[in-house]
Amino acid sequence: MSKEIINKFIEWVKEHKGKFFGGIIGFIIAILILNIGFFKTLFIALCTWLGYYLGSKSDNKEDFRELIEKIIPNSNKE
Repeated sequence: MSKEIINKFIEWVKEHKGKFFGGIIGFIIAILILNIGFFKTLFIALCTWLGYYLGSKSDNKEDFRELIEKIIPNSNKE
């Protein structure tokens, strides 16, 4: 009986990945806010997003120098 329940749960997760992981992420954020505060949690989320963004640029073989130049233009260029 327990294998049947586990298999049904796995199938539900496969069909509803966004809902499942969104719920888990929301729960983790709520715990972090309650334990360490809103702004510290916001800082952690910002650092996580920045790491994800830079990692995705690396996965796509994009040059970090080009990204930095988009953010902070080089004023020495003529």
